[in-house]
Amino acid sequence: MLGEYRITGRRASEIAGSIERAVGDGGLDPGQLLPPMRELAADLGVNANTVAAAYRTLRERGVIETAGRRGSRVRPRPASTPRNAIRVEAPPGVRDLGGGDPDTALLPPLREVFTAAAARHDEAPVLYGQGPVDPGFARQARAALDADGVPAGPLAVTSGALDAIERVLAAHLRAGDRVAVEDPGWGSLLDLVTALGFTAVPMELDDEGPLPAALERALAGGARAAVITDRAQNPTGAAVTAARAAALREVLGRYPDTLLVEDDHGHAIVEQDLHVLGGTTAHWAFVRSTAKAYGPDLRVAVITGDTVTVDRVLGRLGLGPGWVSHILQQAVAGLWQSAAVDPAAVARAYGVRRRALVDALARRGVVSHGSSGMNVWIPVADETGVVTRLLRAGWAVAPGARFRLAAPPGVRVTVSGLTADDIEPLAAAVAEACGPVPARTYG
Repeated sequence: MLGEYRITGRRASEIAGSIERAVGDGGLDPGQLLPPMRELAADLGVNANTVAAAYRTLRERGVIETAGRRGSRVRPRPASTPRNAIRVEAPPGVRDLGGGDPDTALLPPLREVFTAAAARHDEAPVLYGQGPVDPGFARQARAALDADGVPAGPLAVTSGALDAIERVLAAHLRAGDRVAVEDPGWGSLLDLVTALGFTAVPMELDDEGPLPAALERALAGGARAAVITDRAQNPTGAAVTAARAAALREVLGRYPDTLLVEDDHGHAIVEQDLHVLGGTTAHWAFVRSTAKAYGPDLRVAVITGDTVTVDRVLGRLGLGPGWVSHILQQAVAGLWQSAAVDPAAVARAYGVRRRALVDALARRGVVSHGSSGMNVWIPVADETGVVTRLLRAGWAVAPGARFRLAAPPGVRVTVSGLTADDIEPLAAAVAEACGPVPARTYG
């Protein structure tokens, strides 16, 4: 049975332990098919319900996964290589448009706000036992959330958006739970869902965000949580419109137990208004990070949501890092207060480049998407071929494999690395690389 390894045990806990030990020490390989429950029960001389209970325990722990009549198999281990490592290295002389970094010319200077925060620390150092959220940071964050129509709720601060999303998901879900995610979607989030032992369920989307029917299918199929990007979706640039938000809220209203996580990393770099979904379900979290507008190395994100969710996040933070540095929080609050970033100007800068590229591609018959933020997504028929031909032409782009679960192939271009003089040559290179095969849309 299963090669050289033999499952043992008489009770459900013993059978589950036997399988889990084998997975841990390599006796059972990732993806290996397990015996049907009745077959294993007969081999062990136990009731089939005992094996069913053992398999159920292993599913809940994230050790195995079950696919109906296709049986149960050992769950693949989380990938040791993250999706963002699936990239094209840009050799000398090649323009790298795949990194996803903001334009450094649009980031604010930090010296003054950190000097001021350090001076406050010298006068009154933050010590153990003080609150995890700086009062000045909280006031400004809450005012901005209120202005955008985000429902009232307590606040927490984490080390970036992904840290926030991880803590929110872990606060409510167990290994094996299903999470609806956008497809194509943020590669780091897709990795995170798998690493936490959850199952990612793809939601198709278009330029207005996730399709309501796709969200409905995911929730009807048992997804306990959904992660939705409000604006500047990575990699497609989609932005949830007012009409789409209303349709998504209607779907969520039919599944009130869903954990909803909204990612607004595009705050301060987009021209589109925010259309909030939070508050539709019993448990929800709204995440806003500073990375794109103020600099990736700041590693600050604010969370608001229902009381239970935020309290659980704060409680878990207290058992680990404790809090995000108040010096860091005060520096970010100083940036907000001084208006160091002009959101309208930044959004306009990215918007001009993005629209210019989309228009130049359209003139050449190439379908592309990018309604907000700094990304343009180009569906292609031959992803590897297009990436390779563009590299030879002097352009490194992000291969779509790192953003997909089941969506068609594509490539992502980060417009923050473009100048006005780049648009036409890049569009021409893309059109030539795509060849005569019509591109497919992703919705």
